[in-house]
Amino acid sequence: MGTMAEHERDERDALRPFHRRFFQRDPRSVARELLGCWLWTETIEGLTGGVIVETEAYLAEGDSACHAARGETRGNRAMFGPSGHAYVYVIHARHCFNIVTEGIGIGSAVLIRALEPRWGCSLMEQRRGRTNAKELTSGPARLCEALGITRDHDGRDLLAPGTTDLGLAKPPSHQRLELGPILSTPRIGVTSAHELEYRYVLAGSRYLSRSLTAKPRKQ
Repeated sequence: MGTMAEHERDERDALRPFHRRFFQRDPRSVARELLGCWLWTETIEGLTGGVIVETEAYLAEGDSACHAARGETRGNRAMFGPSGHAYVYVIHARHCFNIVTEGIGIGSAVLIRALEPRWGCSLMEQRRGRTNAKELTSGPARLCEALGITRDHDGRDLLAPGTTDLGLAKPPSHQRLELGPILSTPRIGVTSAHELEYRYVLAGSRYLSRSLTAKPRKQ
């Protein structure tokens, strides 16, 4: 019988890769369709990862909460790069992980807000200093700490052949989307554009960064 780590790697190997064109679209579409997909990291410590259950879209135009609204800077340069690359920024000394969308020079992205932890939970607990599964990856900074994502990953091509330390993939074709339906709500923690409902969640997940208090819109 194989070990748990071997089982997790076998499960990862069954996932389907993304094509670049998936990310060369409106970030709202990408944010919705990333729900139910997998994000992981693998280091010398081990494999950690899970299923994406919450995202937020940030648009290049008409969205004052988007980092691109202030133009390109050294800190957000990756956001203006190729689609399918990582954009990792720091806020209050904590990291947040985004995936660049559309194309070079545009400046749009999807923030990954929460995961359902599936792989390497004991390692995530060590990194987070928490044992409650609901507190491991229920928030953008929490999931980065749990997965060991830092600014070193900023600008990383998530779709490059042979990339194993930071990965993103679709579930197997036979695996149905669980924890639905998909709902949209206003984004969390933004200081402007509060009215835009660009936060997308798998409504049945217990790992959301914030519960659905207001009545959300079904997608």
